[in-house]
Amino acid sequence: MRGPAPEALYEAAIIEGLKEQGARVQRRKLKSIFFGGGTPSLMAPETIGRIIEAADNNIPFHENIEITLEANPGTFEEQKFKDFREAGVNRLSIGIQSFDDAKLRALGRVHNSQEARRAAESAGKIFENFNLDLMFGLPGQTIQELDEELETAFSFGSTHLSCYQLTLEPNTYFAKFPPKGIPDDDVLSDMSDLVRDKTAARGFDHYEVSAYAKGGYRCRHNLNYWEFGDYFAVGPGAHGKITIQGRPERFYNYRDPARWLLSFKEHQTQIAERKLIDPEDLPFEFMLNALRLREGVPFDFYTERTGLDFDVIESIWTELREKGLVCDHLKRIKTTEKGWLFLNEVLEAFL
Repeated sequence: MRGPAPEALYEAAIIEGLKEQGARVQRRKLKSIFFGGGTPSLMAPETIGRIIEAADNNIPFHENIEITLEANPGTFEEQKFKDFREAGVNRLSIGIQSFDDAKLRALGRVHNSQEARRAAESAGKIFENFNLDLMFGLPGQTIQELDEELETAFSFGSTHLSCYQLTLEPNTYFAKFPPKGIPDDDVLSDMSDLVRDKTAARGFDHYEVSAYAKGGYRCRHNLNYWEFGDYFAVGPGAHGKITIQGRPERFYNYRDPARWLLSFKEHQTQIAERKLIDPEDLPFEFMLNALRLREGVPFDFYTERTGLDFDVIESIWTELREKGLVCDHLKRIKTTEKGWLFLNEVLEAFL
């Protein structure tokens, strides 16, 4: 085969994308990098290292930058974890989902429970900071089984847990062919309580709807999303948000890798579409993210990150406050404990 290998072409395009986006965010510092989407752990550690170096050359790094790489237990190699650490990755996120073979098969995962355990164990040896993704409300799952899943996760010393309830999203396989044995609402509520109570007992802070962190280990990359911060994106199918002169703009890269590479070669851009966020949509988009945080966000963030005055939604906020769902906005934009439990109702008010 003539010409560069596919990974070399991909790397070159990623680096050009960093240059393209870096030119738009001059004088800002990069606080986090997240290698995600697909299975980035399949990439050579040397490639990851060169991409990190290129990012540093184009956008100044914050001195405590967080660099996360998503890993699939099905492609796990302990030496590769070590090499990723040497390449500059300082946080690992492993898509465990479950430590139970039957549950993994029901989810259609390619890894098994032994691979999940080996990956989590090695992460604990190599990385000071690592996340485990778990799901609950799985077909046939009992409270006792979830309890055992959590105890297994705790045993590896992870600093962060992401615990998601299985949901049947529209236009997915599970939505078309719902699995049998999904726990009922009462059991799901008990499962949520179990996750909350057991993580708290182990010293995890439930700081976001599905996120639990040990002290000092909140995911900075995801916090930026939830605080409606800016982020840029490189790679096929990636999307970002950049605020220019007070106007938040979303951009979307070509989804198809071949089309993405072709655009890079022919037009020196990977962006398929740019779109200013409609001012009418900004209140909902801001709240959709910010109110997922248990502590909410500073009041000033609303105007700083949407360009809108709070007066626009003052009446909505007042009505929600009178229902006991949100707090006095002059302190922080956040829900009450009741509002956090009924978050969908709160968000619907901003539609």
